Amino acid sequence: MAGTNASGHLHVDEESKAPYDAETLAALRADAEIVIARYPQSRSALLPLLHLVQSVDGYVSGRGIRFCAEMLDLTTADVSGVATFYTQFKRHENGRYTVGVCTNTLCAVMGGDAIWDAVSEHLGIGHDETTADGMITLERVECNAACDYAPVVMANWEFMDNQTPASTIQLVEDLRSGKDVAPTRGAAKVCSFKEVSRVLAGFHDGRADEGVGAGPATLLGLKIAKERGWAAPAGAAAADVPDGAETEATPGSAGAAPAPGDEHSSADRPGGLKGKEAAQ
Repeated sequence: MAGTNASGHLHVDEESKAPYDAETLAALRADAEIVIARYPQSRSALLPLLHLVQSVDGYVSGRGIRFCAEMLDLTTADVSGVATFYTQFKRHENGRYTVGVCTNTLCAVMGGDAIWDAVSEHLGIGHDETTADGMITLERVECNAACDYAPVVMANWEFMDNQTPASTIQLVEDLRSGKDVAPTRGAAKVCSFKEVSRVLAGFHDGRADEGVGAGPATLLGLKIAKERGWAAPAGAAAADVPDGAETEATPGSAGAAPAPGDEHSSADRPGGLKGKEAAQ
């Protein structure tokens, strides 16, 4: 298993440091050059290049670290420091599917902890561990950014909403058996970890517009606002202001200077800082 030392360099087994074969290296270089060309400073391409390495090796390998360093004129310590900072970069071989169970506050209250306990026991693995068949890496996730559908589980960052222990166990078994699994929202099916890593590297797979983007729970507030005729206060339309013209702010409007005697800040209030000073 990989680890780190005080230098910040990522330590992996010797096998992962073996050079890429000529064909793989040529393809990696061609893709890396496309990515690097998108950035005014080449080192800014490090994050997508690490994802690119994962799309080939399934994790950040020793040879992948060396490849990124060479392509970006960085040291291997520089690359390792970034790779060990972000949890989306794996320091050892990852499963074909990363299943993340949210156990943050709302999901936990709604059953996330029970889901975690059940699926962890079912698979016989803990956080950031992989099943013996190499299919599932299980993660305890702090937030899946889908609180309106708690408790939420993600499979390679595709949403599985309103989960239960039973549905999550069924999910991992379907993934392990090779079935096509459709997320609740988003793409038509869950792709492999390597396929998703290539997308994160900046190479689109043409599936971004598949499926439903936002479900009813997410859109409920908008629906209610439309039914009741609610709208945000209208601001001055920029289109009504000629190019180069200056506008005069009216008292009380955003950007206007307070009029004499008006409150300048919360410190001017009776209970504020200035009010306290005046009372002393």
